[in-house]
Amino acid sequence: MINKQNIAKIKQDAGQALIVAATKSRGIEQIKAIKQQGLCIVGENRVQELLAKYEVIDGLKWHFIGNLQTNKVRYIVDKVAMIQSVDRQNLAIEIDKQCQKIGVIMPVLIEVNIGEEAKGGVSIEGLAELLDFVKQQNNLALKGLMFIPPIDAKEETYKQIKEIFDKHKDKFGLEYLSCGMSGDYEMALEHGANMIRPGTILFE
Repeated sequence: MINKQNIAKIKQDAGQALIVAATKSRGIEQIKAIKQQGLCIVGENRVQELLAKYEVIDGLKWHFIGNLQTNKVRYIVDKVAMIQSVDRQNLAIEIDKQCQKIGVIMPVLIEVNIGEEAKGGVSIEGLAELLDFVKQQNNLALKGLMFIPPIDAKEETYKQIKEIFDKHKDKFGLEYLSCGMSGDYEMALEHGANMIRPGTILFE
């Protein structure tokens, strides 16, 4: 069901970095099992799957980490503690609108497209403008940046990610650099990530 040895290693490797367990295609019982091992944040990629398995579990926080369509926002704003994949202004507007309706402030990360293989994310050139836009929304709390490096990305890519984060960190008060999944979390941590999103390695 879960790999306790891998979980223990990731917790040790992560140190003070936050671990967001990517639970795509995993059931609620597996989520409860990894929480028992001390992983208290889970990340879902798809709205439909999140809604199907969602439970209020004491001490557990849900993040949304996948591509988010504007017409699905209203279904998750009352369930997630953070949306990590804001990549365009109209999405930011819709999240702000739906959060205003229920009186919550949503912590968000801006997803940045760092390579051709990345499916989503704002371009590096458009990042500053989107950061400024999100910062102005009343019901959004801008917390940082999220990256999905291309498969087999070289070390230079992770150095570039850190440079992008550092460039905007102080101006926009960025706290989190979310980068690194099962196959590259060690490289991401080495280059400044303080939030990682391992998935398969927790369960295999």
